[in-house]
Amino acid sequence: MASSSSPLVFSVKRCAPEFVRPTNPTPREVKQLSDLDDQEGLRFQVPVIMFYPNNPLMKEKTLQRLIEGDNRKLMVDCTGEGVLFIEADADTTLENLGDSIQPMCPCYEEILYDVPGSGEILGSPLILIQVTRLRCGGFIFALRLNHTMSDGPGLVQFLDAISEMAQGLSVPSLLPIWQRELLNARNPPRITRIHHEYEEVTNTRGTLMTMDENNLVHRSFFFGLKEIRALRNRLPASLGACSTFEVLIAYVWRCRTIAFAVDPDEVVRISCLINMRGKRGFDLPPGYYGNAFVYPASITKAGMLCKNPLEYAIRLLKKAKAEMSQEYVKSVADLMVIKGRPSFTQPGNYLISDLTRAGFGEIDFGWGKPVYGGIARALSNISFCMRFRNSKGEEGNVIPICLPPPVMERFEQELKRMTKEEEPVRLITSML
Repeated sequence: MASSSSPLVFSVKRCAPEFVRPTNPTPREVKQLSDLDDQEGLRFQVPVIMFYPNNPLMKEKTLQRLIEGDNRKLMVDCTGEGVLFIEADADTTLENLGDSIQPMCPCYEEILYDVPGSGEILGSPLILIQVTRLRCGGFIFALRLNHTMSDGPGLVQFLDAISEMAQGLSVPSLLPIWQRELLNARNPPRITRIHHEYEEVTNTRGTLMTMDENNLVHRSFFFGLKEIRALRNRLPASLGACSTFEVLIAYVWRCRTIAFAVDPDEVVRISCLINMRGKRGFDLPPGYYGNAFVYPASITKAGMLCKNPLEYAIRLLKKAKAEMSQEYVKSVADLMVIKGRPSFTQPGNYLISDLTRAGFGEIDFGWGKPVYGGIARALSNISFCMRFRNSKGEEGNVIPICLPPPVMERFEQELKRMTKEEEPVRLITSML
């Protein structure tokens, strides 16, 4: 397990931002987002970065805004203004960047410039793209997306379409499908499942620390085969098959909770993204690029999570995952309408998404595949798990995390302790 806080510094010279407009006129219309798209918890910008090495064959080469209607319903205002685009040059090379080519990368604000007035959720371009040339001939392709428009697989579909058209296709092989009504609330709406991920929480004991965006340490943690093997060695055979993602996030959740020193009787939760694409019972057409996931939460008392072995947290994750169903998704959409599109629970909640199979690392604009492709940074209490190969050639997973400075220090110590020490596999059976 290795961490990176990206101390490397370099300068970037940018051209003035400009709109890349459509060649032909586009329809002027207003299109509603789904009731899963426009929940409060998705009203933020997602930064994505891809690093491309020099390739002698390199070729140098969305049109909407959001408005809000009744009951906070989001709609896309198709203005035909285009995508906001920035061209830039950096005085560094891919080799110099080394292991900083991962989330929390150096000079993040320079390689994905926040154009003044472009970062609002309403009335701003839905996509901003910056392409930065490196001294070695490589490129950094950075993009910022309004999350209400699309999830990870939907964004990869969009980028695949760009790559296909950049390489000569006049029409992408997978046509985009809108059909956001497929994930709208029923009429009348009715909440039929328990949704711990949207519960209102009172911090009764005062130990569920609020995350101050201005006082957070940003670091990425790499987990190779050695660390994953050490964690799997802690698990009993009776637990059955576990994915690497389940093992890692159970481990990170447990260490994070210990680092926060939460009162043992305080309730903590973790919300893991479950995508419904390709799953039985969900009739989403190929090409649907909207948000097609839910975040069912696992909950427990902090003391139970911290005192039990890793197996306990994994069983909680599996239990929440098993509750995922078509009815659960419909219940989430109905909850959005009934409760005014609430955000995810904030105090004591940790959200994480598995993007190891999303496909960011496969996107080829004619420059070859990126050495890293994925989310650029964590967002307060939200993390992402992505595939990564470090400078030593080791394959593994990288997870960016934001924490207050003293909590980050304890978190790193706990991570190291858990991958070195053995502990008896003894499960306390009482679960919340």
